[in-house]
Amino acid sequence: MKVLTLKHLADSGQLAGQRVFIRADLNVPQDDAGNITEDTRIRASVPAIQMALDAGAAVMVTSHLGRPTEGEFKPEDSLAPVGQRLAELLGRPVELKRNWVDGATVAPGQVVLLENCRVNNGEKKNNDDLARKMAALCDVYANDAFGTAHRAEATTHGIAKYAKVACAGPLLAAEIDALSKALGNPKRPLMAIVAGSKVSTKLTILNNLAAKVDRLIVGGGIANTFLLAEGFAIGKSLAERDLVLQCKEILQTLAAKGGTLPLPVDVVVAKEFKADATPRICATHDVQPDEMILDIGPQSALGLVHAIAEAGTIVWNGPLGVFEFDAFAEGTHQMALAIANATANGAFSIAGGGDTLAAIAKYGIGDRISYISTGGGAFLEFLEGKKLPAIEALEQRAQE
Repeated sequence: MKVLTLKHLADSGQLAGQRVFIRADLNVPQDDAGNITEDTRIRASVPAIQMALDAGAAVMVTSHLGRPTEGEFKPEDSLAPVGQRLAELLGRPVELKRNWVDGATVAPGQVVLLENCRVNNGEKKNNDDLARKMAALCDVYANDAFGTAHRAEATTHGIAKYAKVACAGPLLAAEIDALSKALGNPKRPLMAIVAGSKVSTKLTILNNLAAKVDRLIVGGGIANTFLLAEGFAIGKSLAERDLVLQCKEILQTLAAKGGTLPLPVDVVVAKEFKADATPRICATHDVQPDEMILDIGPQSALGLVHAIAEAGTIVWNGPLGVFEFDAFAEGTHQMALAIANATANGAFSIAGGGDTLAAIAKYGIGDRISYISTGGGAFLEFLEGKKLPAIEALEQRAQE
């Protein structure tokens, strides 16, 4: 994926005096009083803004926040709290502008925050007229919001078609580089870890990765469905019996290309799904009818640790067991540490997805993963092999 970057424009002096429109992801959580409870996304947006300011640009920034109704602005939809926090982080005033589509004035060295873009009529439907109006506001458009890259909206896709110059901000550029490195031209062996409660939600991902990876690891309810496909009795474990055939096809795809999908040889089971349930370690073939699989066992964890140590590239999405309950967290814990160690020894690792980020935080390995994607749905759609509209638009502009 080749795109023009904001850094290239800044380094080459092409931003001086230019109006730069940055589509950021400032969709932060707030409490009932509208106070920001976690500002990671705002802090992550600062480098792109500062880069443009330092290069002498006049900077406009916008984002969505929440799920507003188009054409019906409400106080709770306002980016005002975001603007206040952004001003603190930048150490300079950040003026908030409403009704900005038909015009927004900003001088070089200044930054303004354009009110919630999803309030504008036509934003979500990627309306061409709206996109053209927004493109006319700027000389350079920079998309720095990977979390919305899978959506073709006016501020993520349409404006990129019509702006004089369209580029990727540093956050988006870093995501593109990391994802390309992981799946486009990976260091082998390539291992993917895909876990979750349902095969159905990740079937497309599993099919796409099966054709690419050398080793596919599955966990959670997904692993239980694969165990069914291999003829194991899984008691009352979460599984999707109607997808056994699809699991067999994935196994065949892997086998045909010499790939593997090692299933657990031992598991941790319990009779109840609760934090204080009594765990029992047993061989995978010894799960009783009144038991459910809630984690992999120690032998399986040891085998996984060894396999991870051999990997050149690791793509991680999802915990292996019910890691929120300490009695069923050890499989995920061992896997997380093994990925961190493999990374320290030269492997390239990329991780994404809400539960994955929670596991990374729980085990304190964030600084030992090569790249942590905060894209959520965009990350998953990339793993599915889908073209992300926002990135595709920038790629097309780069070829002009």
